[in-house]
Amino acid sequence: MLSRVAIGSLALALFAASGCTDSQAQAGPGASPKPAADAKARSIHALAVKRLDGANVPLSSFAGKVLLIVNTASECGFTPQYAGLEALQEKYQARGFSVLGFPSNDFGGQEPGSAEQIATFCKSKYGVSFPLFQKTKTLGSERAPLYALLSEAKGAPKWNFHKYLIDKRGRPVEAWPSSVSPQAPEIASAIERELLLP
Repeated sequence: MLSRVAIGSLALALFAASGCTDSQAQAGPGASPKPAADAKARSIHALAVKRLDGANVPLSSFAGKVLLIVNTASECGFTPQYAGLEALQEKYQARGFSVLGFPSNDFGGQEPGSAEQIATFCKSKYGVSFPLFQKTKTLGSERAPLYALLSEAKGAPKWNFHKYLIDKRGRPVEAWPSSVSPQAPEIASAIERELLLP
């Protein structure tokens, strides 16, 4: 018969072999590990990205603003959300808010166009005035540093039009899947809350 010590050692060995992390164990079977705590989330302000026109933009230029970062696509069932995103831009930009759009072809190949085609489509069909950036990898080993940071903090996007709310210090604080409309009350209330914080 095995002693209690031996049983405990065997259980620890099996636990380690399973690849389960402490956070998974604490969350219970089948649960996802919790994302990094908001206070410890790294700031996006240390990174730089390129606009659709190729200009380099340090994200520190958005310091002090509340941001909604969205991976967009022109041929997706969620593409009409561009209108809702633009409505948020118009409603809150004077208070220090901006949507940042990152076109991506990662999901269903639904953003096949060139930078010029994307810019023309967004402006002519939805009147987009918020900043748009070059096509961005959001998944896998080649994902952009911005999306590595966002995914680490709040989970990776599952489809086009995944939304990340960023506080004034550049830290991801909330995320919503594609199915949550930009007009959803929870998005408006979260933006309002962050705008009121120092």
